[in-house]
Amino acid sequence: MPAMEQGTDKNHGRHHAQQAWPRRPGISRIKHALRSLSVLPWLLLAHPSTGLATTLPDDLTSMGLEALMNIEVTSVAKKPQKKSEAAAAVFVITSKDLRRWGVTNIPDALRRVPGLQVARIDANKWAITSRGFNSRFANKLLVLIDGRTVYTPLFAGVYWDANLVMLEDVEQIEIIRGPGGTLWGANAVNGVINIITRSAANTQGTLVSAAAGNELERLVNVRHGGTTGSGAHYRVYAMSRANDSGFAAPGAHDDAEIAQAGFRTDWSTGEADSHTLQGDYYRGTAGQELLIAPSAPATVTDDADTEGGNLLYRWTHRSGNGSDIILQAYVDYVGRESAVLFEDRYTLDLELQHHFAWNDRHDVVWGLNYRSIDDDTEATQIFSLAPAERRVDLVTGFIQDEIGLFSEQAKLTLGTKLEHNDFTGFEVQPNIRLAWLTDSGNTVWGAVSRAVRTPARGEHDVSLTVLPPPSPPGLPPLTINGNSGYDTEKLVAWEIGLRRALADSVTLDATAFYNRYDELRTIEITSMPPGPFTAIFDNNMEGNTQGFEIDVHWQARSWLSVNANYTRLEIDLDLVNGSMDTTSLSAEQASPEHQANLWIAADLDNNVQLDAGLRYVDSLQNPGFAKTGDYLAFDARLAWMPAPGIELSLVGQNLFDNHHPEFNPDFIISTPTEVERSVHGTVSWTFR
Repeated sequence: MPAMEQGTDKNHGRHHAQQAWPRRPGISRIKHALRSLSVLPWLLLAHPSTGLATTLPDDLTSMGLEALMNIEVTSVAKKPQKKSEAAAAVFVITSKDLRRWGVTNIPDALRRVPGLQVARIDANKWAITSRGFNSRFANKLLVLIDGRTVYTPLFAGVYWDANLVMLEDVEQIEIIRGPGGTLWGANAVNGVINIITRSAANTQGTLVSAAAGNELERLVNVRHGGTTGSGAHYRVYAMSRANDSGFAAPGAHDDAEIAQAGFRTDWSTGEADSHTLQGDYYRGTAGQELLIAPSAPATVTDDADTEGGNLLYRWTHRSGNGSDIILQAYVDYVGRESAVLFEDRYTLDLELQHHFAWNDRHDVVWGLNYRSIDDDTEATQIFSLAPAERRVDLVTGFIQDEIGLFSEQAKLTLGTKLEHNDFTGFEVQPNIRLAWLTDSGNTVWGAVSRAVRTPARGEHDVSLTVLPPPSPPGLPPLTINGNSGYDTEKLVAWEIGLRRALADSVTLDATAFYNRYDELRTIEITSMPPGPFTAIFDNNMEGNTQGFEIDVHWQARSWLSVNANYTRLEIDLDLVNGSMDTTSLSAEQASPEHQANLWIAADLDNNVQLDAGLRYVDSLQNPGFAKTGDYLAFDARLAWMPAPGIELSLVGQNLFDNHHPEFNPDFIISTPTEVERSVHGTVSWTFR
């Protein structure tokens, strides 16, 4: 087969990427417009810079315990509120955390969050979810970057390899475990991750950083921020990353390279109105080895070419009575070309949000959203969509009212979201939340929520040829077809939480939850050999998950802090309506039952910092693969600041063993690789 023969050349994919873009005139115009974003930063630079701000990345080391608990979050209620008072299980990763943990990408940072399951499949693929059902195509977790969703409607998941963020520009990452459908809509079923970058005013000056090691071959970040003659703040940046392949006994082909550039500018028109315009463009290649079988199983060595860009504008109007209006619009382009998938996708998103206080005790947020998604695909040996091109529209509206009770000690939140999609029509997602702030400063909260996951484009329109698990043996390839009758997956969740100061220097954040799921996805056989071996997607599984998450912070000394968390997760699933799909039941064992983290941060003499962490993850089992054993990982970072703005650091990850597996693929079988012991050094210089 010619396509397979071409894929065996490791360098062919990279050469082909240069020839493959663009392929279609319509999409070409879109990508040309996105590439033209690069002109905007230079137009800004054409204005002389005046009053260059001296604001550099904040160091929160000296932040006290009370200040840490009172960090503002916006993802829980789509408005600023103290983390300690939020009626949800929320965890915040600060810019300080990202620097001190020594991580170089978002997935590695998420490993320390209680309630999240994070596993690396190979050197460029990840399985990340919240509270169960982990998979490369995890479909119950919504991920946003500055309010722009990066959740793909094709398979209801996230391309983690193609969504880069320059970590030095991140203000904080807000992670909500539990449903967020009332505010964020369908697919925010088990959680929301909102990555918030800094305003341009807080990234003034120039930053240059470079990192290299045995697994991280190259990471170079360059950023410059300034002020135009009209008073607008801006930044422009570029970054380049290359990863070595993971470990596999016969060898691996999962190395990856990607480059990204972008800009952001923030300005005000008067005291009431502020504006943001930002954009990014990326292009990369990720290696993979695929086991595909249109006629007989064969391993194809392939390079997946990725390209994309976005442009976002946000206007915020704040009136004197405390109300505000936010209007946001963005366009987003994603292109992916591999032996499995050829896709061009264009998204237009418009959102209006209004927040106001009413009658002293009511704090109301409401909004409207329209999203239009156009995709254009081509059939491959194992994957096709019918129709190959499709436009999907999504219209939503939400309202949420936070009601003050008992002299504001208790706050009752009532809200719902009404959404219309092209697959299942109208969906309603209500919730009720209650937070009680005790006289001693503790917070007790509880919530009951309904959330849904609407069908992905693939579940309606796909034809996917896969290799079934090798039990029973000897089966030919299985073709899974879409189902126009595929319905939404439904969740009703109960949560209760406590935030408490155990002592002047110790805080506790604990959450317990019970989730009830109905109409979960199954794969139902429709015909068996000796005829065609076929199946369709259906909704014939139900079940529940339950567990608890505990996070403790101890400020042992002014120079020493200790954090620990523990997650317990139980999943119980059952087939209904006569389903025989035992493969889908494997979701019970695709997420670890036990997880724990312990890490310390110490500020030593002579501007030296030491950070060290232990991470335990329980074993997993995927059908057709060997059991992935539990593991204990040790990470450490040593950093020295010899002069203001200069930092040298040495980071070691997974130092306890040479290599270990973390996850196995599903559906599209790519060869998994093991995570190796790694060491990298970083040099960072920030100056005016």
